[in-house]
Amino acid sequence: MIQDTIAKIEAQIKNAASLTPERREELTKLLATLKAEVDDLALTNQEDAQSIAGFTQLSTHEATRSAQNPQLLEHSLNGLTASAAQFEKSHPRLFQAVQSITNTLSNLGI
Repeated sequence: MIQDTIAKIEAQIKNAASLTPERREELTKLLATLKAEVDDLALTNQEDAQSIAGFTQLSTHEATRSAQNPQLLEHSLNGLTASAAQFEKSHPRLFQAVQSITNTLSNLGI
């Protein structure tokens, strides 16, 4: 299920007309890091790993849609950050990947 969600995020990034090639490449690299970290987390915390993947998908959707709604983007990014916050100490690379993704997605609308 997590792999399906990651595949959907990859497709969103690939097909987003609003992304520059540089941003697309940046998000693709960040997603690869996130994928590895979420896979690791899923070994012990399947539900939390799915939440992080799900909020990443939602946040990517909100950040790359043609008619952005800043409130929805903010809510989805807050959900993504909150879903990973509890792993800041136990999975620092996961937390850092989430922080990098939220920063990048947040800056897409600027």
